[in-house]
Amino acid sequence: MVGVTGGIAAYKAVQLVRLLVKDGHEVHVVPTEDALRFVGMPTWEAISRHPVTTSVHDDVARVRHVALGQAADLVIVAPATANTLAKMTAGLADDLLGTTLLATTAPVVVAPAMHTEMWRHPSTVHNMAVLRERGVIVVGPEDGELTGGDSGPGRMSEPEVIVAAALAAAEGGAGDLRGLRVVVSAGGTREPIDPVRYIGNRSSGRQGVAVALSAAERGADVVLVAAHVDDGVLAAASARPGLRVVRAGTAAELGEAVAAEAGGADVIVMAAAVADYRVAEVSPLKRSKESAPVGGITLDLIENDDILAGLVRRRREGQTIVGFAAETPGDGETLLDRGRRKAARKGADLLAVNEVGWSKGFEAADNAVTIIGADGEVIGARRGTKEDVAEALWDAIRMVRESQAKTK
Repeated sequence: MVGVTGGIAAYKAVQLVRLLVKDGHEVHVVPTEDALRFVGMPTWEAISRHPVTTSVHDDVARVRHVALGQAADLVIVAPATANTLAKMTAGLADDLLGTTLLATTAPVVVAPAMHTEMWRHPSTVHNMAVLRERGVIVVGPEDGELTGGDSGPGRMSEPEVIVAAALAAAEGGAGDLRGLRVVVSAGGTREPIDPVRYIGNRSSGRQGVAVALSAAERGADVVLVAAHVDDGVLAAASARPGLRVVRAGTAAELGEAVAAEAGGADVIVMAAAVADYRVAEVSPLKRSKESAPVGGITLDLIENDDILAGLVRRRREGQTIVGFAAETPGDGETLLDRGRRKAARKGADLLAVNEVGWSKGFEAADNAVTIIGADGEVIGARRGTKEDVAEALWDAIRMVRESQAKTK
């Protein structure tokens, strides 16, 4: 069943239904009244090859609103407007689509579409978190051009992307990563100066934790190697079935922990902010001002091992390795240039380049990444919550793995 709600992206849903029908699936379309203001009833009936209604009062003898939900093997809502997502969260059933959604036990896939401000509104963020927790599979939205000339996250994913994710969900619920063993690193390492002080960074670990949770929700068996991540940020991961948390402190400890888990992993995602340098001589006692030379002290730093490059060198056949690159460029071209150089140096299958700064990336609810392939080509981008970024990253990883499997 395909539910269509009242957004301009409804025109894309016509192609979505067409793809499903051409693939041999029986599709019933349930539009809202507002959806019919964008695409009319004759179009939906012609494309789906079934009668279409918006009313719970039609076909009453069959109890249509219950029958549709009970018979569905899969429910797709595309586009899913902010209003519809809010109604789904509250369990409202004031039309045929709402009652059908309450009556179904099939996997539910939603493809959000709205303006950026609506997508980022705390109400929508809350609603999406609730729906994901209930097992609703979220596809998109993408970062791109919106109605009225605006641009940003909120553009509905393309029909082909939605169909692929939906059919994967129908085969195994949200388990398009089922059977995969995944290692994710998160948080910032700390390099001790003495028992009191350290060299660190501002990473909260939220993005890495979101990547790990997303993988677990999609069916993977996940190990999260957490550097310094607050217990509150880790709480959901620690309680998640199928997800094991391993703690680490320094870059060396993180490297050892990841290496210990890497041998059996199908996918490794290095989202941790790993220190490039450590102090050459760690003082066993707190360094005192009284014993320091006039004008301050000098710390000798030595380079830490490159964990990502080491994983690439030791990779086994079929293993996918993904890196993150935090950059502070002045413009998009510089960001891409630095990302491409790093991708070439590291040799990873994918590199997620994210722009950071005083108020970007670290310690922020939102993030923005550009995903670069091993050849330096941009294969995806996402701007939105860290959960949105995590979903986009796994979509890219799955695409790369499928492509690699076809070339063998």
